[in-house]
Amino acid sequence: MRVLIVKTSSMGDILHSLPALTDAMLSVPNVSFEWVIEEDFAQIPSWHPAVNRVIPVAIRRWRKNWFRSLVRKEYQEFKKSLQLYSYDAVIDAQGLMKSATLVSRLAKGITHGGDIHSTKEPCASFWYDKRYNIPQKKHAVQRTRILFAKSLRYDLPTIIGNYAIAQRFNKNLPLDSGQYLVCIHATTRRDKEWPEMQWRRLIKFIQTTGLYVKLPWGIQHEFLRAKRLAQGFSHVEILPKMTLEKIAHILAGARAVISVDTGLSHLAAALNCHNITLYGPTNVKLIGTYGRNQIVLCSLEKNMTTLTSDTVQLSLEQLLYETTACD
Repeated sequence: MRVLIVKTSSMGDILHSLPALTDAMLSVPNVSFEWVIEEDFAQIPSWHPAVNRVIPVAIRRWRKNWFRSLVRKEYQEFKKSLQLYSYDAVIDAQGLMKSATLVSRLAKGITHGGDIHSTKEPCASFWYDKRYNIPQKKHAVQRTRILFAKSLRYDLPTIIGNYAIAQRFNKNLPLDSGQYLVCIHATTRRDKEWPEMQWRRLIKFIQTTGLYVKLPWGIQHEFLRAKRLAQGFSHVEILPKMTLEKIAHILAGARAVISVDTGLSHLAAALNCHNITLYGPTNVKLIGTYGRNQIVLCSLEKNMTTLTSDTVQLSLEQLLYETTACD
C-alpha cells in the first residue's frame, strides 16, 4: 500500500504525526509512506523507517512571490514530482485550505481528512473524498493517530504513541553523552520566552552539579541571547549553527533538556529525552510535549514571568537524582 502524507509544517506538528506512521507500519502489511513537507523540515520524515520518499514543498516561500516565473517553475516541478505515482490513500493531516487545494487535491489518489468540525480551516474538508470526525479535545498526537486509523482502516492501538526515531540517534551518541544539559531558550513568540534572568539563575545552579550546558540557536537574535546567557560562565558552550539532524544527535546525548515551548522541545520528546518544558499561554493538554520522560511546568499566568528558576531547579534536581539512580 502506497500512502501520501500531507503535513507541511510546523516542526512540532510534523513530529506529532510520527506516532501515527508507526501505528500504520505495525498494523497495515507492506505499507509505505511518501510525505509532502516544507523544505525547511524535509530531514524529519526521512528519520522514520516507514517513509520511502520525501517531497519538499515551499509554499511559505512561494506565496511571497507567487507570480514570479522562477516560483511558478518550482511549483510545476513540485506538481510533477507529486503526480509521479498513484496512491492508495492521500491523508491530509494539515487540515488547511493550502494543503487541501495546492497539494492533496492534486495528488493521484483518494483524499482523506477531517470533517468540517475537525479541520483547522473547516472549508478544507470540502476538498476531501473521505471525511472523518476527529475529537477536538484530544492531544494533537492522538488526533493524528485517529485520522490515520480511520483512513487506513485499522484499530487504533491503546498504547502510548511511538515516534520510532530515537533508535536512529541512539546508535551514534556524542562522546560526551550524559555529561551535559541542553537549554533550549529560543522560541518564535515573545510570550513564550522565559526571562533571561531566570535562565541565568538556573545555569548558575547547573554549575554546582558538575554538568555543563549546551545552548543551541537558529537565527541572529537567538545567538545574541545565547551569548548573554553564557556570559561569565565557564561551563556553558554556545553551539554552532547546525542542521536538525546534528541538533537531534546533541539532544539524544543530553543528560536532560530544559526547554521553552518550541519545535526543538517536541524533537526532544520524540527522542525520548528527559525533558522539562516550560509553558505559559499554551494549552498543554492539546499540543504540549508528548511521550515518555516528559515533565511539564506551567506558569500561573498566560505568560512566563511567574515561573521561577527555583521551581525549575526543584524539578531538575529530582530528575538528575532519578537518572543517577538508574545508571
